[in-house]
Amino acid sequence: MHLIHSSDFNIQSVKGFLADDEGEGLYQLALTASAMGPCLEVGSYCGKSTVYLAAACQANQQTLFAVDHHRGSEEHQLGEEYHDPELYDGQVKKMDSFRTFRDTLSRAKLEDTVVPIVASSAVAGRHWATPLALVFIDGGHALATALSDYRSWASHVMPGGLLLIHDIFPNPEDGGQAPYDIYKLALASGLFEQLPTINTLGVLRRL
Repeated sequence: MHLIHSSDFNIQSVKGFLADDEGEGLYQLALTASAMGPCLEVGSYCGKSTVYLAAACQANQQTLFAVDHHRGSEEHQLGEEYHDPELYDGQVKKMDSFRTFRDTLSRAKLEDTVVPIVASSAVAGRHWATPLALVFIDGGHALATALSDYRSWASHVMPGGLLLIHDIFPNPEDGGQAPYDIYKLALASGLFEQLPTINTLGVLRRL
């Protein structure tokens, strides 16, 4: 992937929790899917997954919608395990990753490809009508949040399009179960077929 290894941008400089093989998987899957239409991700954080997806979309002159309220998930809040002081806005006393996200897009030269939507899935998806070639869900891991992400976007995946869900842990001892729960929900719906998982990245194709 040309952009990951360019001299003026290093994907490893972007904060995030995406493994290298998952990032490369996102890029390759989005490269195929974005030939059919626009893509959308839920949970941009500082833009690591966004870069992989958007670079693929850019190659096809396509658009990536990036949905995130940029106030962080439960684990990013003050005093929690994954809290990052650099992303805390002391003035409003809230976590805010949007400025860092915009900086990532600028450095990666992807501002003409990504449409940031600063809102929750429930708000952003309320009047959504655009068919999507790929939806990547990597938002909050509370069950209510994951369900909202799934219900807001899964129905907009076009036939032949992809639904990707990050942090799939079949064994509860390995990690939280909400992403795996919506992954199983998608399979049980009969609308999706299972493709090979990449590390913890669940991959489903709309029938």
